[in-house]
Amino acid sequence: MSDISLQQAHAAVEAALEKSEELNLKMDIAVVDAGVNLKAFVRMDGAWLGSIDIAIKKARTARFFDMNTGEIGKLSQPAGPLYNIEHSNDGLITFPGGVPIRNSAGQVIGAIGVSGSTVENDHTVAEAGAAAVS
Repeated sequence: MSDISLQQAHAAVEAALEKSEELNLKMDIAVVDAGVNLKAFVRMDGAWLGSIDIAIKKARTARFFDMNTGEIGKLSQPAGPLYNIEHSNDGLITFPGGVPIRNSAGQVIGAIGVSGSTVENDHTVAEAGAAAVS
């Protein structure tokens, strides 16, 4: 199994920080490795304390299922095929802001989770972080 390096994790965090600053946001940003272990984390000055756990869980959720957390959210609505999935794996987050990180060969090597703004902004920042890794 391929795994994200510390250098790649830092690149993802740096790109997410840049996008956060460009959008004038205060974010919590978490990167997990292929085994869902926390690899890198940053809490911007003034970012919400409650978003620390959310950012980490978004990253974990994206890696557990190798898809954007917003996509899982669509499937987990009442009467959906994954209804109540957020109660598994010690708690998942099923709204946007978690994105798998792939290497240049397209293999998932980790994931990034971002929390601290609207789910749309969280997703935008997470995508910027994931895109910085190759």
